[in-house]
Amino acid sequence: MMKVLSVVIVIMYMSGMWVFCSKRKHLLIVLLSLEYMVLMTYLLLVNMLSIMDYNMYLLIMYLVFVVCEGALSLGIMVAMIRSYGNDYFGLYCLLE
Repeated sequence: MMKVLSVVIVIMYMSGMWVFCSKRKHLLIVLLSLEYMVLMTYLLLVNMLSIMDYNMYLLIMYLVFVVCEGALSLGIMVAMIRSYGNDYFGLYCLLE
């Protein structure tokens, strides 16, 4: 049962990676797919650590870093929207 769950989580992670690679024009979609991939990594860690009967202290540290990464990416997105007006990458000219 746990192996089937691990395979499902890996397939869901790959679907998040596909969205990340194919929908790279809007920053919000990219950030949502990254958070989805982080969530699938968290579920895989929970699954693997519960199989091996390890302590879950690693998961608390992982969640702290995930929250920091999410807050930083939202701050960057808000700054880009305030300065450029939207989150569409096609309108940014980074060479100016």
